Amino acid sequence: MNPQSTFWSLSGNQVFQQTHSTISGLSRQEAQQRLSKYGANSLKQTHKSSTWVLLLNQFKSPIILILIVAAVLSIFLQDAADAIIILTIVLISGLLGFWQERGASNAVEKLLALVQVKATVLRDGQAQEIPNEEVVPGDIVLLSAGKNIPGDCLVLESKDLSVGEAALTGETYPVDKLSGVLPAETGLSQRTNSLYMGTNVISGTAKAIVVHTGKETEFGKVSERLKLRPDETEFERGLSKFGYFLMEVTLILVVLIFVANVYLKRPVLESFLFSLALAVGLTPQLLPAIVSVNLARGAKKMAAKQVIVKRLPAIENFGSMNVFCTDKTGTLTEGAVKIHAAVDVEGQDSDRVILYAYLNAASESGYVNPIDSAIREYKTFDISGYQKLDEVPYDFNRKRLSILFKQESKHLIITKGALKNILEVCSTVDTAEGKTIDIADQRQELHQQADDLGSKGFRALGVAYRDFNQDSFSKDDETNMTFLGYLALFDPPKAGIADTLKELQQLGVTPKMITGDSKAVAISIIQQVGLPEPKTLTGSELEKLSDEALMHRVQQTTVFAEVEPNQKERIIIALKKAGNVVGYLGDGINDASALHAADVGISVESAVDVAKEAADIVLMEKDLNVLVEGVKEGRVTFANTLKYVFMATSANFGNMFSMAGISLVLPFLPLLPSQILLTNLLTDFPELTIATDRVDKEQVSRPHCWDMRFIRSFMLVFGLLSSVFDYLTFGALLLLLHADPAQFRTGWFMESVISASMIVLSIRTHKSIVGSKPSPYLFWTTITIVVVTLFLPYTPLAGLLGFQALPTEFLLVLAAIVGLYLFCAENVKRVFYEHIRS
Repeated sequence: MNPQSTFWSLSGNQVFQQTHSTISGLSRQEAQQRLSKYGANSLKQTHKSSTWVLLLNQFKSPIILILIVAAVLSIFLQDAADAIIILTIVLISGLLGFWQERGASNAVEKLLALVQVKATVLRDGQAQEIPNEEVVPGDIVLLSAGKNIPGDCLVLESKDLSVGEAALTGETYPVDKLSGVLPAETGLSQRTNSLYMGTNVISGTAKAIVVHTGKETEFGKVSERLKLRPDETEFERGLSKFGYFLMEVTLILVVLIFVANVYLKRPVLESFLFSLALAVGLTPQLLPAIVSVNLARGAKKMAAKQVIVKRLPAIENFGSMNVFCTDKTGTLTEGAVKIHAAVDVEGQDSDRVILYAYLNAASESGYVNPIDSAIREYKTFDISGYQKLDEVPYDFNRKRLSILFKQESKHLIITKGALKNILEVCSTVDTAEGKTIDIADQRQELHQQADDLGSKGFRALGVAYRDFNQDSFSKDDETNMTFLGYLALFDPPKAGIADTLKELQQLGVTPKMITGDSKAVAISIIQQVGLPEPKTLTGSELEKLSDEALMHRVQQTTVFAEVEPNQKERIIIALKKAGNVVGYLGDGINDASALHAADVGISVESAVDVAKEAADIVLMEKDLNVLVEGVKEGRVTFANTLKYVFMATSANFGNMFSMAGISLVLPFLPLLPSQILLTNLLTDFPELTIATDRVDKEQVSRPHCWDMRFIRSFMLVFGLLSSVFDYLTFGALLLLLHADPAQFRTGWFMESVISASMIVLSIRTHKSIVGSKPSPYLFWTTITIVVVTLFLPYTPLAGLLGFQALPTEFLLVLAAIVGLYLFCAENVKRVFYEHIRS
């Protein structure tokens, strides 16, 4: 067995020998050589592999595969020319989809490079930040709260290190880690000296040596499990339902047509190819490419507004989002926390309170936060007489930061943090007169003083101290402390935030605030930013509610105050269960689970690693205005995607329904299999530009979700309308113009492609075709396809494809039918949407 596979049973020196490293880390040159040897520290597929997978995915549809096999079979059995044409059209269609999706994929890769998660390692003895993908075995990593662990590591040094391992072991609560040697047979969840890729630091600091990276890590060993797709988004679920619906319709049509043609004693292979071509014609083959292009275009537009999309379907979820949950600091407020005052228990300014707070803030070495920065900027002191001896870093369970100082011969622990968590470790309180009394007699007055500060919009932190007699301490020594006073923090609402929230509400998105701050502070801020009559729910009240009761309560609640970190995820899940599409914005260590749970997880570039990694979208600036633009962009993308669905299903369903019916009457096939595929390919070209299309304001003004009933209704109404004019074309060709088989196929091919292309300009909008202009790309692509279709029967390719040049009277009749079709479609559209709205 490779000793490195049981590294937790080795000492630090033994691991240094195994990895050929030292306490000062690797040299840059050695690290580069190891990166070449071991490969990137990633579980993702390589760029080349994913390219081939993307190409093969264009041909993975069972119907396409059967069609290819049948076409190859027909080469050997009968018409080789027709089969080659079929294969050529399928190949062109697949390459077209690949080109579109590949372009979208490249665009997204460039955007993701902007929000890399980085690790701090020692190279040539100096600390430097590098992308996680460049970490190699033997690297010495420096870890602090909020950092992702970039590989499987052995702890060399640690201070109050606590790690969240739920992603790997399923352990809900953070696990304490420290250096040491364990037996080789120690189970994964008991390896207290080991750190694993995919987990993250909750609190404390550490220095560790990387032993395994990439697929050699514990996560890498179960990489097959990691390849499973994340939970489907609302948009992806809609796509799946749509796919199953089309599969049912297609299967029924294919079986019925094939059986009917065999019953009519037509050649079995020809009937089979015809049925399969019908199935391909009904299937919107380019839907994946259209969706990818739409999303990539949306991602590019959002990137120009400093919003980086990490997971493309999240853009569509922006369009569907009707509830937006956010923290307070830096989102609704400026995020530049300021100290309003440092006061004693009587509410009087106190130099001693701010001195002790300054000592604590100036000496901390753990989780960097804006409160400590604000304290250091508020007032400075000469603290050269104080020697820092030890520290217990802040964590989100204790909500306290404690530091042990030595002043001359005196030892002093100074603690600051959330008021509730400070008071619970205090047994005495310093009065304004300088006396120390039992806290039991003062608790009500202490909480009232905090409420008074909260009602004025100030957040109250507590400051406490304790005389001590040792040179080191632990969190267990945070007891029997003396409460000293309050820090009143002020974080003013952002300029214009009220208008932003109002605009979100006008877009049909309900904003909700989730904060750990007191109820009084939360209500004060909400009133300042213009949200009327906030209905609040505190963490303690939430704890008493069942999941069913919470599901009903969250709908009416706009402010969740005094919330514990583990309650955020529960709120998000309850909102989703209540039928909402939920967005959540967070940037802290304790936001990761809520970000995972939300339909749209949103973080910021300055967020801790674990939050940034969990998010679907990363803001380069923490500004809700860009989210408003994101919501609009999501709805534009969603609307354009649905346009393709409406166009493809209605036109294709109409054509296939018409073809199925007429094929049972005619003594010949109405279109050859290759002609059906060519029709499908040409009508897809205008729709490739749908991502550039303009969207009516009405389609951006409210959230959108997949509505299968609406899609079915649209397909049936406009599909049958299309069929009415197809049958009118059949009648004109057979009874009025007395067309032969070649003329019939040519005439219907021309009418089918031109009408399906032109109808795009009508059904792309709820308005009249004149009242809503298409994008130039869509318009001119449509015109180009119309021109190509008109001239194709008069080119040398006509004979190869089975077409024939048509006399002028044929063209005039077909033009009249297409014109009448567009006129009727406009009127049917108006009645259809009026009926839907009523």
